[in-house]
Amino acid sequence: MADRTTRRRAVATVCLSGTLEDKLTAAAGAGFDGIEVFEPDLVASPWSPAELAARCADLGLSVDLYQPFRDLDSTDPATVRRNQRRARVKFDVMADLGVDTVLVCSAVAPDAVRDDDELTAQLAATADLAADRGLRIAYEALAWGTHVSTWDHSWRVVQAADHPALGLCLDSFHVLSRGGDPAGFAAVPGEKLFFLQLADAPQLAMDVLQWSRHHRLFPGQGAFDLPAFLGAVLAAGYGGPLSLEVFNDVFRQSDPARTAVDAMRSLLALEAALPVDPLVLPAAPELTGHAFTELAVDGVSGPVVAEVLDRLGFAHTGQHRSKPVQLWEQGAARVLLNAGVRTADGEASVVALAVESADPTASAARAEALLAPVLPRSRGNAEAELSAVAAPDGTQVFFTRTGPDGWPADFLPTHATAPGAGLTRTDHVGLTQPFDAYDEAGLFYDSVLGLDPGSGTEVAAPFGLVRSRGVTTPDRAVRLALSVSLLRRGGGWTPGVPDPQHVAFATDDVVATARALRAAGAPLLAVPANYHDDLDARLELDPALLADLREHGLLYDVDPDGAFLHLYTEVLGGRVFFEVVQRLAGYDGYGAVNTPVRMAAHRRARARG
Repeated sequence: MADRTTRRRAVATVCLSGTLEDKLTAAAGAGFDGIEVFEPDLVASPWSPAELAARCADLGLSVDLYQPFRDLDSTDPATVRRNQRRARVKFDVMADLGVDTVLVCSAVAPDAVRDDDELTAQLAATADLAADRGLRIAYEALAWGTHVSTWDHSWRVVQAADHPALGLCLDSFHVLSRGGDPAGFAAVPGEKLFFLQLADAPQLAMDVLQWSRHHRLFPGQGAFDLPAFLGAVLAAGYGGPLSLEVFNDVFRQSDPARTAVDAMRSLLALEAALPVDPLVLPAAPELTGHAFTELAVDGVSGPVVAEVLDRLGFAHTGQHRSKPVQLWEQGAARVLLNAGVRTADGEASVVALAVESADPTASAARAEALLAPVLPRSRGNAEAELSAVAAPDGTQVFFTRTGPDGWPADFLPTHATAPGAGLTRTDHVGLTQPFDAYDEAGLFYDSVLGLDPGSGTEVAAPFGLVRSRGVTTPDRAVRLALSVSLLRRGGGWTPGVPDPQHVAFATDDVVATARALRAAGAPLLAVPANYHDDLDARLELDPALLADLREHGLLYDVDPDGAFLHLYTEVLGGRVFFEVVQRLAGYDGYGAVNTPVRMAAHRRARARG
């Protein structure tokens, strides 16, 4: 069994978009040791197999697997002869590629062999041809195979053949999607485990073929227990590469270089989570809260956002020593307005968030070890040195401490005091993700920052389906709400909000806060009476509470642990808005059920504007 210092990492070319040339460059750039060559990629390439092998060698990549060889077995003698000829031709290709293992899938054709003895004989005959060339066959049970659809059935066939050139390929999707138990791998001799393919997936109730072809994910992005799966394979004695084979409609359209980095990050995080002999990464230091959220503004949006912050009870307490950046504070809630970042005309956007880290240097070291892009920072004399990395959507993430010698020292005091409206801190930051970065973002915040990914939700909103999930520290000191829309909201027929973002502030008494905000003229979002009528019908709320909700335009949600009261401002600078929230008891969500009401209300407010 290979230990963590000698494990090799590979990726199937099917995981990446582009031509074969693009895929190889991306895989090498992300640090992979080898590749699986997906046959259609070679067929579409102008390179001969020998030229492909030379290109891989130039990039430092080995060719670890040629795949797939489909429907090898058959009950039709003529088809068997054709398949044996096809195998000989593919073995010539493999010789030129310099790869010694071919993946043979269990047959899905109607003429697939049902009798295990006959299947064993056909596989053994092909293994004889492979052995004559110094090659091996890794037999894999497809979860939708006509007769062989489970890994243990494939093992019975391989075991019966008892051929040195015939072994198993274990694919986590095919095993776990069928409810297979990885504990059974212990019965397989390590030398018969020829290859390993890793993929995660969400739990979906659908045809397993469609599930596999369109919805696989990289490890850590789905619902499978891959640390236990991989641990069982390694414990059984597997010593080959850890290889990713992921079929995903989004990944196969995305920038291959970025996807390859996401893939490598997923493998590193998976190895670090192994129950035995894990890969050692810098630990994720404790995160204790949101230090600040930074908005980019210009000459149009800046005054608008500043006025609303003032009406929300914030004070402009500091001006950066060398940059056009304002610090606004109320309690421990802090917002930076940065007029030095280029934005679309009149737009405001969340460009950075800072988290309080027990050890900012260690947080940055972990981020770098997990391939997060480290961002260069310019700083003047006597200014704090801040570590920043880029999240998948481009948001800058700072690791910092708030204190006399920390980042606040970069700001000259204005001596303004906050009138206050009861806001105490930042509860969460809501970031809409580009569609092709949603799963990548979940893995990034989980692995790099150590935030726990929550279960996702789907909401049928006025302008299309919205998916969302929260990522949080275990104690909920840091919360992010990530969302994604399949299409741009509103299409072309209504003014859309491109990738909306929001900052949510906590209060201990949202009714009192709402009263203060209305008195200050804050642009709070109007909620229709129908919403509160429905609340009354569904939840039979206390009449006094319902009256407060109606009077102050508050939204309400409950879960088994508590309740959630919240309100919103109108959209500011094209895409940003603020939220005020109060969590009662152990409520742990984000009021997702109210998203359609909020979106419709924002649409009406934009139409009036």
